[in-house]
Amino acid sequence: MPNTLASHSWQSLVRLWGIISRPSVHLSLGFLTLGGFLCGVIFWGAFNTALEATNTEQFCISCHEMRDNVYQELSHTVHFSNRSGVRATCPDCHVPHKWTDKIARKMQASKEVWGKVFGTISTRQKFLDKRLDLAEHEWARLKANDSLECRNCHSAVAMDFTKQTPRAAAIHARYLITGQRTCIDCHKGIAHLLPDMTGVDPAWKVPPELQGEINASDRRD
Repeated sequence: MPNTLASHSWQSLVRLWGIISRPSVHLSLGFLTLGGFLCGVIFWGAFNTALEATNTEQFCISCHEMRDNVYQELSHTVHFSNRSGVRATCPDCHVPHKWTDKIARKMQASKEVWGKVFGTISTRQKFLDKRLDLAEHEWARLKANDSLECRNCHSAVAMDFTKQTPRAAAIHARYLITGQRTCIDCHKGIAHLLPDMTGVDPAWKVPPELQGEINASDRRD
């Protein structure tokens, strides 16, 4: 009986393939090619439209986990309101701009739907309890991709060190320009409050040979 069923299924597939692979009697090859091209354009347009819809701040804060927690913290930082009027939105800091990197990030973030469905951080207390884990995961991601999202707006080669404090200029010149360190090594907690950092290795400390220079520049400031 199982062999008969498998044989029947295979024959059905062969018959179906024969139908869909048969040359068209009434439609020209040019028409079919044009139709396929138009369908591809429509599909691509719909896909890209849906992708960009999920890449907006309004989409990010449409769930209360984001709106009532990290978004409230962002609204009190210089990335949200500043003298130049340039605002960094959620995707600017958490999604790369390059299309291939953006797709990879979206695929990584798809598992967050699981957390939403099962209420992993559905309350403020749950969020606070998970805060360190969430932060360390994001720090590790930015460390691995050389702070790619930071570079959406900040370019090391475009920095004017003469307009930075001596301390910042010295550190950027010695560690950022040379590639020894990346943005997230030093700039944790710039858009959101830090979790309890007790026992957390800051990952980068001022080297002994630079400490005197930095302390002197702080006194001058």
